[in-house]
Amino acid sequence: MSLPFDIAAAADWIEALQRPDGSIPWIESGLWDPWCQTESAMGLIAAGRIGAATHAFEHLAATQEDDGGWTHDLGAAAPLDVDNRRLLPDAPRLKETNFAAWTAVGVWALAKAAGGDALRRFGPMALRACDFALSLQTPDGDIVWTAPAPGEDVSAVDSLFAANCAIFKSLTCAIRIAAALGRDCNAYSRARTALHGALLNCPERFDRTWAPKTAHAMDWYYPVLTGVFTGRVAQMQLRTRWDEFVEPGQGCRCIGTEPWATAAETAELALACAAIGWDDEARHLLACAGKMQDETGGLWMGRQFALNEPWPLERPSWTAGAALMAADALYGLSAAGGLFAPQSRSSSISDPVRSAGANRPEALARR
Repeated sequence: MSLPFDIAAAADWIEALQRPDGSIPWIESGLWDPWCQTESAMGLIAAGRIGAATHAFEHLAATQEDDGGWTHDLGAAAPLDVDNRRLLPDAPRLKETNFAAWTAVGVWALAKAAGGDALRRFGPMALRACDFALSLQTPDGDIVWTAPAPGEDVSAVDSLFAANCAIFKSLTCAIRIAAALGRDCNAYSRARTALHGALLNCPERFDRTWAPKTAHAMDWYYPVLTGVFTGRVAQMQLRTRWDEFVEPGQGCRCIGTEPWATAAETAELALACAAIGWDDEARHLLACAGKMQDETGGLWMGRQFALNEPWPLERPSWTAGAALMAADALYGLSAAGGLFAPQSRSSSISDPVRSAGANRPEALARR
């Protein structure tokens, strides 16, 4: 079997970044959050590095706060150096709902790959993390991205569309974890139903960047990746803007208007394609991501293809993790490869019912 990048080297890169306490920062110089930790651990699971992945979850369990969340670096706000090439580990710190809840997806992946002991050890942690997220669910069903300021109403805080899609997937895994542990899962089921309704019917509840024509690829493909959209609706969702976000031979643009294809978005889009049975498209995308691997085994965060160079000069742990997860889904590297299982088989992107507004999912057409 020919794989589009060196699986072992990518896993080696994540392990090289892992510290003795089990934490996995974004990059050599730092930046840590529980989402990165979980995504990197899922990459290790895909590569068969169960010991290192387990150590990553041990770190999460040891550092979880009383409310179920984790205070972490806001890596997306980390500045670049004076040359605009490297990230500086000087980011603000806060606590995000999506980043906490995503640990449930990772714990479920570990349980699938390593068995019931992992579920008993880390399942309660994952459920507490989801409880933290649900403590910030609004009456409309959406979940705000972080806690309100003292005296501020929760509904006044932004809810992020892609993040809420990820929480939807997290709650799907929380339901399975709770059921496997013999716990009542009704609260997670009700919250997931309410969140699904908000994602489909309450666009006004989400951050100002969310709109049918959002520039961010994550808002486009995350409803498919996480199972918010399934079947033909999911297929139409990807068809509508494929040509806008996918640059042939380069991968998925992070922002539709910028000549910057990122390895993580490309790998996640490959996962979304695999979830609806578009295996040819998924393999092409994963090959594009794989071309961003360098001699260290890490994958560059992205490639500025107008200049034909990597940018920034960082190889985040979670980028390698996303690529490993996509490889697992396509090539069955581990027992967790079905985590984003195919929702339905379909024709490829070349299906004549392709782009155009007529194929927009009904939920989006209402916007």
